[in-house]
Amino acid sequence: MHLLLRTLVMLFRSSRRPPLTVWDSSSLPLRVLPTDIDIAMHVNNGMYLSLMDLGRFDLMVRSGVWQRMRRRGWGPVVAAETIAFRKSLQLWQHYTIETRIIGLDAKAIFFEQRIVADGEIYARAYIATRLVAKGRPVSQEEILREFGEPPADMVLPAWIHEWRASSALPGSRTPAPHAWSL
Repeated sequence: MHLLLRTLVMLFRSSRRPPLTVWDSSSLPLRVLPTDIDIAMHVNNGMYLSLMDLGRFDLMVRSGVWQRMRRRGWGPVVAAETIAFRKSLQLWQHYTIETRIIGLDAKAIFFEQRIVADGEIYARAYIATRLVAKGRPVSQEEILREFGEPPADMVLPAWIHEWRASSALPGSRTPAPHAWSL
């Protein structure tokens, strides 16, 4: 909710930026705002992931996929994400969010995103997303009909499969009782 207005402004601006294909990389220029920082006066670790949502929306809007998804009633949801930090962004600092799809499997679309400032990577994340419609996942076949076929040389890295398997929780229709184990 804290990025709602910023997201709406970004959606409007992205629709006027040069078009891309969904398989291209997008680069979204931003500046650190007072609402992005924490008590330590730098961007909070959780805020990076929220800001990266803007980068994924930018790619989807500029490629025309966002409009097609909305028309079909599809919504994106994050299934898993991992992030590593290298440097802190400071108040008013300019940076870009670099976003690209690195592959798909039967269940998810995988993004790599980077926060870049002064030509250096400050943070990098990998995000597994699902598209859902009426509470059900959208099939890979339906996604590819809307997105088009990925480039022939796009191969999902093997470690992504291992990461997804090792970090997965049971599906939402499977019981997942809470119990700490030692």
